[in-house]
Amino acid sequence: MIHKFYQDNTYMVIDVNSGAVHVIDELVYDVLDFYRDKETDEIINLLGNKYSDTEIREAIKELDFITAEGLLFSEDRYFDHEALKNRKAVIKALCLHIAHDCNMRCKYCFASQGDFKGERSLMSTEVGKKSIDFLIKNSGNRRNLEVDFFGGEPLMNFEAVKEIVKYGRAEEKKYNKNIRFTITTNGLLLNEENMEYINENMYNVVLSIDGRKKVHDGMRYTISGQGTYDIIMPKFLKMAKMREHRDYFVRGTFTGNNLDFASDVLHLADLGFKSTSIEPVVTEAHHDYAIREENLPVIFEQYELLAREYVKRIKEGRGFGFFHFTIDLEQGPCVIKRISGCGAGAEYLAVTPEGDIYPCHQFVGNEDFKIGTVTEGITDTSICEEFGKAHIYNKDKCNNCWAKFYCSGGCHANAYNFNNNIYEPYDIGCEMQKKRIECSLIIQAKLAEG
Repeated sequence: MIHKFYQDNTYMVIDVNSGAVHVIDELVYDVLDFYRDKETDEIINLLGNKYSDTEIREAIKELDFITAEGLLFSEDRYFDHEALKNRKAVIKALCLHIAHDCNMRCKYCFASQGDFKGERSLMSTEVGKKSIDFLIKNSGNRRNLEVDFFGGEPLMNFEAVKEIVKYGRAEEKKYNKNIRFTITTNGLLLNEENMEYINENMYNVVLSIDGRKKVHDGMRYTISGQGTYDIIMPKFLKMAKMREHRDYFVRGTFTGNNLDFASDVLHLADLGFKSTSIEPVVTEAHHDYAIREENLPVIFEQYELLAREYVKRIKEGRGFGFFHFTIDLEQGPCVIKRISGCGAGAEYLAVTPEGDIYPCHQFVGNEDFKIGTVTEGITDTSICEEFGKAHIYNKDKCNNCWAKFYCSGGCHANAYNFNNNIYEPYDIGCEMQKKRIECSLIIQAKLAEG
C-alpha cells in the first residue's frame, strides 16, 4: 500500500508498510497512477502527451529499483507479529483524577466542568497511595512508570498531590521503579510556591490555554464568567522560563468558533513558548462550537499555513515545537505502539477520587467501563481484554488506511462517543490526523532541503 500527495510544490509518496517516505518529481507521481496495473507501453501511451518515452521508461526503472529494495509496495510485516499473540499487557501509567472539581467553567469541557457528571470531590491521600501501590504491583518488570495528576483542576487538591509524590518516591526505591509525575493545570492557582514545587518534581507540565485572548476568554472562564487569559498568561510564561523551555506544553483547544487556529498557535509562539499543542474540539454536532465535516477544507488550509510558517521560523532560528508536527522517521515508536496506540484500558488507566478504575480519563463516569478499584484491583478483565484487542488490525477502517501506523487507530473514546464502538474510528478526527501527518512529512522534506 502506498499514499501519494502533493503540497507546497512538493510531491511525496509513502510506502505504508515499510515506513519509507520518498520525495519524488511530477513524472514519477503521475506514473504511480498506473505502475502496478499497466505495462510500460500502456503507461507511455497514457502519459505520452506530457512526457517523452525515455523519461517514462527512466521513471519506471527507478520505481522498479525501490520496489525491489522493499521501499515501495512492500508487504505488511506486522499482521502476524508475535507482539499481538498472547499479549499480556503490563500497566505503565495512571491518570489520577486528583480533583473532580474545577475553578473554571470551560464551555467545551468533556468532563462536565470538572465533576465528570457526578459529585464534586477530591482524592484523598489514602486513595492516591493505594493507586501508587496498584501501579507498582501491576507494572511487571517495567521500570519507567508514569503518574499524571489530572482533573478538574489538580491544584485545588495540591497538598494531596505532594503527599502522593512523596509516597511514590519512597516506594519506587523499594521496587526499583522510576515514576515520572506530570500535572495538567489551568493556571488560576499557580503561585511562587507551587510553581517551584512543580518545576522540581514534575517530569512534564501541561498548561491549558487556547491562544489569543479573545479566543481563550470566549471558551475558558471562571465560575463567575470572567475571562482568565490575563490571569494565567504571566504565570505560564514564568513557568516555561523556570523549566528552561523544556518538558512542558501549552495546550489548547480550537473549535468551530476559531477555525483560524493557526493564529492561536503562532500567538503562543510569538510570546516565546517553545512547546505548543492546539487540539480540535471533539463534541456533538449540535453544539455551536462543534467541528463539522464542512469545516475540514478550512482546517486543512490552516494546517498547511502553519506548516509553512513552522519551516520558515526554524530556518530563521526562531523555531518552536508543535505537537502534531512531531514525527520521528528514523526511530519512531516500537511496533506494538504503532499498532495499538496509547494503550488505554490495557497499559494506561484512570483512577477517580474514590479509587474507581476506568480505561482512560474520557471514560470516567460511564459505569459500563468501570474496571475495578485500586483496593480490589481489576475485577472486570473483559474490558481490559477488549481494549487490548482494539488495535489497527481489528478495525476495518484502519486496515485499508495509509495512516494507520502513524495514528495507531485513533482515540478509543472518540470512537465510542461518536459510534458507540471502540473499533470504529471517529471519521472527522481521522481526516484531520491524516492532514497533520502530510504536513509533518512536508516539513521534514523542506527542512532537509536546507
